[in-house]
Amino acid sequence: MLPPKPTLCFAHVAYRFAERYAERGGTLPHFEVRSLDELEARIGEADVLLVSGMWRNHLAVKAPRLKFIQSISAGVDQYDRAVLAGAGIRLASAQGANANAVSEHAISLILAIARRLPEARDNQARKHWRGMIGDLTKREDELGGKTLLVVGIGRIGGRLARLAKAFGMNVIGLRQDPAKGSEGADEIHGMGALMAQLPRADYVALTCALTPETRGLMGAAQFAAMKPAATLVNVARGAVCVEPDLIAALASGHLGAAALDVTAEEPLAEASPLWSMPNVFITPHTGGETRAYEGNVLDLMEENLTRLHAGETTLKNQVV
Repeated sequence: MLPPKPTLCFAHVAYRFAERYAERGGTLPHFEVRSLDELEARIGEADVLLVSGMWRNHLAVKAPRLKFIQSISAGVDQYDRAVLAGAGIRLASAQGANANAVSEHAISLILAIARRLPEARDNQARKHWRGMIGDLTKREDELGGKTLLVVGIGRIGGRLARLAKAFGMNVIGLRQDPAKGSEGADEIHGMGALMAQLPRADYVALTCALTPETRGLMGAAQFAAMKPAATLVNVARGAVCVEPDLIAALASGHLGAAALDVTAEEPLAEASPLWSMPNVFITPHTGGETRAYEGNVLDLMEENLTRLHAGETTLKNQVV
């Protein structure tokens, strides 16, 4: 059971949770840590912890008061659920907190490739004014009439589907259980239909969670099945793709382009060929970044604290 006024610990290297919590009129005692060393030293003071990448599973034994972790991230693969359950610590994800940001980032990446914005930025840096282009394959394009395949259509993928429809795109969605709905897509299929649907798409957007089933989902066979000159957009997790196979498909020219917000190794190694490939556009896992993020996560935390105080057994985005 949580005490009536639990102590909150905000643990993140950059996010400004304590400041935002105070601005919202938060009245619970709280403190903020910016490093793993600080978290190690002070976690014993916390009843509630907001954390993501700083979490280490051994911390559970150093936190006798800890009863609830509100993950700052939608992904929760860093938490050992058995360890948390054994310690009596509840866990909820931040799923949905960045759905708007990630879906808008994904459509931005699609537009950037279609309108050749990375090339334009490079030309600006060189002070080069590009002339008119006769080669259709090197000219900017439109999205209307193109087909987008959304792999993993949930909150993020569903909003991406609706954004794509606003540009006149045809949208095909894949999800584990098609009976849960199309989320605005023109068609909805099970994930098992991936190979059948890949040849239809001009753009393939990965918005699925990283699970044992989706790890390595996109490999050599899947890239070969994609339409020649198609574009891959990954705002999911880097491990959804077999990265050497992606690099090979891009180098061969079979794939027209890739817009990647995530990579298998982060930060991306300086030696990676992806950095210098002209048909690759990279953003540094910023798809979920938004000025509204702290407030969105605090909304989830406060709802879950209300549920815990009321004795409810189910949390919003419950994991443990």
